[in-house]
Amino acid sequence: MTATSVAAAVRHEPELLGQTVVVIGGSAGIGLETARQARAEGAEVVLTARNRERLDQAAAEVGAHSTAAFDANDDAALDQFFRDLPGQVDHVMVTGGGPTYARLADIDHALARRAFDDHLWLPIAIAQHAVGKVRAGGTLLFMDGTSARRPDYGMALISINTVALPILAANLALEIAPIRVNVIAAGFVDTGLSARLLGDQLDARRQQLRSTLPIGRVVGPADIAALAVHLMSNTAVTGATFDIDGGEQIVPRSE
Repeated sequence: MTATSVAAAVRHEPELLGQTVVVIGGSAGIGLETARQARAEGAEVVLTARNRERLDQAAAEVGAHSTAAFDANDDAALDQFFRDLPGQVDHVMVTGGGPTYARLADIDHALARRAFDDHLWLPIAIAQHAVGKVRAGGTLLFMDGTSARRPDYGMALISINTVALPILAANLALEIAPIRVNVIAAGFVDTGLSARLLGDQLDARRQQLRSTLPIGRVVGPADIAALAVHLMSNTAVTGATFDIDGGEQIVPRSE
């Protein structure tokens, strides 16, 4: 086999060629990296985020087809966004809404409502809007976590969202079929959001993970984005939740 034939054998068609991917929360971190990898696989990307300046910068980085700056939890703004799409799209990924940690004494109604809006109501609203706007066989992808599956102090709100989203997604997959609905459940991911949450404890957390995770390294946005692109292209997958945490859940908890 010649070098030319080997190169031809390993060359593959872009997995998302001619498709359109919407990334809600696409101005940084996992969302931006997913947009970048989707573009590399031939997709056009539409980015949304709250902050217009960061959104424009992200769009320039990946060559986005278009952008929209709005709060996805604003029902009217979300409705307007989907109505303004010029045609059908193939995939919608939602990455917005970080974790909410609060001990019982510090939980108030407004805090709980924001957490549930971010993680539970928004997927329902996206699914409602997807009907007629996402092509048959296309995908809705939602982000979840793995760490809150273990009870701990301050985890009440996030644990509800963590365990509820997979079963919600499975129900949505039935309701809006043949549009597919899947969840990516991540552990620690080395993003700007993680840096803001951990502050000066970030380096210590990274080192701890490098020394304890079976994979021997920290999970990054590119790892999550690669899984997201795979789930967009694999049309046999729906109603499923995929854990990606470097093996964090199987590491024995220290006493």
